[in-house]
Amino acid sequence: MKFTKTLALATLIAGSLIAGSSALQAQDAPATPPPAGGPPGGRGAGQNFDQIAKQLELTDDQKPKVKTILDDMRQKMRDLRNDTSVAQEDKRGKMKEIRDASTAKLKEILTADQFAKWQKLAPGQRQRPAAPGDKAPEKN
Repeated sequence: MKFTKTLALATLIAGSLIAGSSALQAQDAPATPPPAGGPPGGRGAGQNFDQIAKQLELTDDQKPKVKTILDDMRQKMRDLRNDTSVAQEDKRGKMKEIRDASTAKLKEILTADQFAKWQKLAPGQRQRPAAPGDKAPEKN
């Protein structure tokens, strides 16, 4: 009888250890890596270049120029996000500078109609709904 209790206890402990170790292994498993390219971090976020080019109706001459500007902006944004020496408040300001500089370059390449479409694609250009107590922006 004593042997049966000991065997049952040992089996219970062994089963617990096996179940616990497999749970720990599942936690240690590496997370699925983010999709290649990740979020672009800029204008037209979530869209690939071909979609943006189609929406803006870019000419064959405009495509490489716009792609270069967007790729440069995305890389600068990515580098800034990964820079741990810059405070979060400073990052916001620098990201705005990067977006503004890219927008200025795009304005030189795009037609007025294309630029208007670009601004509609741009998440930073969309107005958020006013929260209660927010002041209305002053007009100049």
